[in-house]
Amino acid sequence: MPSKKDPVFRKAVIPWYRSGKVYIFAIIFMLLVFFFGIAGISVAREIEAYSAYIWVPVVLVVMSTVMIITTAYRLIKRYTTRTSDDSLLSR
Repeated sequence: MPSKKDPVFRKAVIPWYRSGKVYIFAIIFMLLVFFFGIAGISVAREIEAYSAYIWVPVVLVVMSTVMIITTAYRLIKRYTTRTSDDSLLSR
């Protein structure tokens, strides 16, 4: 009969969407969206007919900037903070 207790020593599973590779991919993709939005702003300023729609690339730039900042913050936080187990092992 199997034990109903979960072992204490089991390592926590990190979901795939919280891995470092996914964060880096998200930052790269958001950089592409950012540059696309910058190009859209320049086109909307040059062509008079598109000046009313300049808000679309501005929204893209703002949203991608927020995503880049929050994702970079998460990556920096992940690599700079240490768990209590790490500090005990380093002594």
